Amino acid sequence: MAEVNRGMGVITETDCYLFGQGTHYEIYKKLGAHPMTLDGVSGYYFAVWAPHATAVSVVGDFNDWKTEANPCVAVFEGGIWECFIPGLHAGMLYKFALRSAAGELLFKADPYARSAEFRPGTASKLADEPWEYAWKDDAWMRKRAKQDPRKEALSIYECHLGSWKRGDGNERDGFLSYETLARELSAYVKEMGYTHVELMGIAEYPFDGSWGYQVTGYYAPTSRYGDPKGFQFFVDSMHEAGIGVILDWVPAHFPRDAFGLADFDGQALYEYADTRKGEHPDWGTKVFDYSKTEVKNFLIANALYWMNEYHVDGLRVDAVASMLYLDYGRRDGQWCPNQYGGNENLEAIEFFKHLNSVIAGRKDGSMIIAEESTAWPLVTHSPEENGLGFTFKWNMGWMHDFLEYMKLDPYFRRDNHNKMTFGLTYFTSENYVLVLSHDEVVHLKCSMINKMPGIYEDKFSNLKCGYSYMIGHPGKKLLFMGQEFAQWHEWDEKVSLNWELLEEAPHRDMQSFVRGLLQLYKTHPALYRQDNDWNGFEWINVDDADRSIFSFIRRDETLKKSLVFVVNFTPIAREDYRVGVPHAGSYRLILDESEGLYAESGKRASSHRAKPGECDRRPFYLEFALPAYGVRVFEFDEKKKIEDAKKRAAKKTEAVKKTSGAGKKTDAKKADSKKKTEGTKKTEGKKTATSKKTAESKKPQSARSASKKTASSAVGLASSL
Repeated sequence: MAEVNRGMGVITETDCYLFGQGTHYEIYKKLGAHPMTLDGVSGYYFAVWAPHATAVSVVGDFNDWKTEANPCVAVFEGGIWECFIPGLHAGMLYKFALRSAAGELLFKADPYARSAEFRPGTASKLADEPWEYAWKDDAWMRKRAKQDPRKEALSIYECHLGSWKRGDGNERDGFLSYETLARELSAYVKEMGYTHVELMGIAEYPFDGSWGYQVTGYYAPTSRYGDPKGFQFFVDSMHEAGIGVILDWVPAHFPRDAFGLADFDGQALYEYADTRKGEHPDWGTKVFDYSKTEVKNFLIANALYWMNEYHVDGLRVDAVASMLYLDYGRRDGQWCPNQYGGNENLEAIEFFKHLNSVIAGRKDGSMIIAEESTAWPLVTHSPEENGLGFTFKWNMGWMHDFLEYMKLDPYFRRDNHNKMTFGLTYFTSENYVLVLSHDEVVHLKCSMINKMPGIYEDKFSNLKCGYSYMIGHPGKKLLFMGQEFAQWHEWDEKVSLNWELLEEAPHRDMQSFVRGLLQLYKTHPALYRQDNDWNGFEWINVDDADRSIFSFIRRDETLKKSLVFVVNFTPIAREDYRVGVPHAGSYRLILDESEGLYAESGKRASSHRAKPGECDRRPFYLEFALPAYGVRVFEFDEKKKIEDAKKRAAKKTEAVKKTSGAGKKTDAKKADSKKKTEGTKKTEGKKTATSKKTAESKKPQSARSASKKTASSAVGLASSL
C-alpha cells in the first residue's frame, strides 16, 4: 500500500474509526463521489475502500479513461483512498482503476455510486446529492412515525416496474419513466385499495432476467426508469396518494461481474475468501462476508440510505434463509460448520440483530420484512428475546399449503382439509405476511387463474374463494401484479401485463371483487388489529371436511365490527346452510361471491336474524342459501350484542329481585299480623285473669272459704281414689 497521510480533511480519523467498528451509518456521505468545493474550486470528491490495492485512480469520460490522469492517495490506515477532480458535473461517467497486489489492473464501478450508466453500460454516473431533494411528504412521515405497522392494515401490491406497463416506443427499451409510473401506478393502486407497493429490483443491476436480485449498484436507483431525483419524485408521489413504498433488498449475495464487487481490489473483500462460505453453488453468486465490520457497515448504511434519502417505508429482505444456514443449497463437503459444529451462520445472525435493532431504534414507523422460507424460530421477535428483530416474516408455509389445496379438484379437497387449517396452528408464533408473490407465477408454475381447477367459470369462482379466505385469514396481505384481474399467462419481465383482458367481463368482475376485498380489509380493524392473537380469530367450524366449508370469526379489541366468514370450496350449493353464531340479533351480509362488497356495488346489505338453537356448539345460528363456491361475510356489532345481553340479564335479575322482594314483604306482613294476633290474645288472657282475680276478690269471705273447702275436698277425693 502507498504511504498513508491525513488527506484533504473530508475523511476524518473518526470516520475511519466508526467505519472500522461497523457503526458509521452515514458512511455513504463520505465514500463514493460527491460534488464539492475545495479551496474555492468546484468539482467532485472521490473516496473508495480498497485495502488490498497498491494504487488507485479515477477514470472517466472526462479524462479519456486514462489511469494516470487522476491518481488517489491513501488516507489514515483504514484502506480508504481519495482524490478531488475539479470542473466535473452531474451526468459524467466514471470508474475506479485499482492495481492489485498481484499487479493486475481492475476497472470497478463505485460501490457507493448514487447513479449508474444505462445497461449494457457498466460505469458509474456522477449525480447530485440526494439529500438536496425538496420533499413534500412531511404529513405522511409524521403520521407513519405514530403508527405501529403490526397493528395497521397492510395490503401490498408487489410490482415489477419494467413490466407493469410498457411504453409506446418513445421510452428507452419501452421502460416507463419514474415520473410516468408515479402518476399512473399511484392512481391505480389507490383506486384498488392497496396500502403499499413493493418494488422488485430498484438498486442497479446489469441483467434484466435477474429481476433486480443480482445487484451491482446498491446505492443507485436503476437507470432503466430514470435518475435518482426521478425515483425520489416517485416515492413522494406515492406518499401524496396515501401509498407506502417497500423495496426488495438483497444483502445475501451479489454477482460475479468483473466491474462489480467481486474480488474488488484483487482479493476477496466484500465476500468470504473461503469459497465454501463465499459462493452460492446454485446461483453462481458471491456471498457477503458478515464477519467484516466494513462489509456490515456497507449493508446497514445502505438500508438506512434508502430510508433516509428516499423515504421508503420498508425493506423486504430477500433470501434470508440462504444467509442463516451455512449449508443452504450446498451438498456435503461444500460447506464448513460454525465454531460449535452447527450449520448456523453466527455472523449473519449478528448482522441481522444489529441491522434490525438500528431500524427499530429509529421509531419512525418503518418496517423490515424477512423472506425466510424455513422454520427458523423468533424471526420477528426482538434481539433481547434472542430473536432476529424483523417486523414481519413472509409466511411461505401458508402459501405452499394454500396453493396445493387450491389446485386440487374439489372432489379431493375433503382429504386435504388440513392444508387450509394448519396455518392456524402456528399463526401466533410470528408477525406474518400472507404472500402470493411473483415466484409463484413463473417458471411453468402457471398464473393464479390457471392454477385453479375446473372449466372457465369454475376457475374464476375458485379464485374468488381463495382470495376471500386469504383476506379473512390472520396475517398481512401481498398479491403480485396481474393476479387482481386474473391474468392468464405467467409473468414475463419482458412484456407488459395483459391490461386488454379488462375488456372482458370475467376479468373486470375479478378486479372489482378484489377491490371489494381490499376495501373490506381496510375498513374493518378486525382483519388486521390482532393478526397474531387468538383473541382476533375464532373457528366456528374447523372440521367440515366432507363439505369443504370453512367458517370463522374475526374481531378486534373493540368488538364493534366483528366478522363471520363462510367459504364453500366445492361446486355444490347448500340451500339451507346453517352456521353457528355466538349472539342473538341481526347480522349484516356485507360481501358475497356474486356481488362482492355490497358497499362497493352500491347495493344495500341484507340482514339475517340469528335463530335460537344449538349449532356448531353455539346457542344461535344463521340460516341461508350458500351457493356453489359461495362466499358469505357477515358483520355484527359484538360489543353491542354483549352489552344488550348484559342488560337483558340485569333486567331479568332485577325482576327476580323485585318478585323476591314482594314475597318477603308479604311474609313480613303475615308475621306482623300473627304477632299482633298473638299479642292481642295474650292481652285478652291477662285481662280475663285479672278480671277473674278481681271478681274473686269481691266475693264474700264465706263464699271464698267454701270454694277453698270444695277444692280441698276434690284433691282429697282424688288422692283417695
